[in-house]
Formats: sequence, structure tokens, C-alpha cells
Amino acid sequence: MITPPAALHALLFAEGGPAPKKQLAKLLGLKDEELALVLASLTDSLKGSGVTIVETETEAELRTAPEASDIVKKLRENELARDLGKGSLETLAVIAYQSGASRSEVDWVRGVNSSASLRTLLMRGLVVGHEDPSDKRRIRYRLTTEALAHLGIANAADLPRAAELAATTRAAIEEKEAASADSAAE
Repeated sequence: MITPPAALHALLFAEGGPAPKKQLAKLLGLKDEELALVLASLTDSLKGSGVTIVETETEAELRTAPEASDIVKKLRENELARDLGKGSLETLAVIAYQSGASRSEVDWVRGVNSSASLRTLLMRGLVVGHEDPSDKRRIRYRLTTEALAHLGIANAADLPRAAELAATTRAAIEEKEAASADSAAE
């Protein structure tokens, strides 16, 4: 049986960002006061581990400890020093010419998993993710103003052959979705 601090650690790790304390208490079956004690216990147990708990009145998050900032900074600098690479450029192009795309759409157009490329683009501030209005479970990625400035354009419509390529990509994605719907109906 897992202890409440260990369960909290797992939840915060899996969340990967700020988690509402009310949700954490509910998932762990704890009262607010009990959650505060579990958070304090987990914080104590993490001392010297390179990670810590950062909390506000309403949220808690697992983060890198300040003592580990130098080594993490080296990692980030190393990642940012490298060229984008072919995969990231392809991913950026799909997002640009689509005026936003989900990861599954990028994967389908490229024919490979684009998770690493998206992570690189997110880390460099070239794309940003927003909730997809048509499906709240998906994230749609869009170019940032930083990406547009880097490309030397004011908006995605200024890209070479933008209208032609966007229409071709949309048609291909719609064809894929129609084929998926047909196979699901059978």
C-alpha cells in the first residue's frame, strides 16, 4: 500500500504542472488540513533530492529545487544551442501552414511521432498550445509572435504559397477523418 505522501508525489509528477489542492485532496480522500500535513511531509522528504514542492493557497506543483538550477540551466542551454533540425522545422511548417494544428494532425502529415519536435518548439517559444475548442481533450499548437518575427513575417498568411499549401493540407486531413469515420461505422 502506498503512503499518502508517496501517492501525492505520484499525482504531482503525473500532472506535470500546477494541481488544484481541492482536486488533490479529493483524489487522496483527505480533508484540507490533512492535505496540508501530507504536503509538508512530502516537502521534507524531498529535501536534497533536486526537486521540491511549490505551492500557493490553491495549487501545488512539483518543481526543480533551487539547488539544482545550475545543472538544469546547463541542460536547457545545451538543448537551445542546437539547431532545430529537420523534424522540428517540418513540425513548425505544418503548424504554420495550418494556422494551428494538434499533435495528431502534425503526426499524420509528417508520418512520424512529433512529440520531441513539439517539445523543442515549445521550449524555444516558437509555438504555444491552447485547448482545442472542438475537442477539449486535445491541444492545438499555434505559432508565437517570436516565431513570426524569426521568420520575418507579420502573420502566417505571408508564408510562401500559404493559401495553396493550407488548402492541400486541410483537404488531406479531412480525407483522413472521413476515412476514419467510415471505418468506425463499419
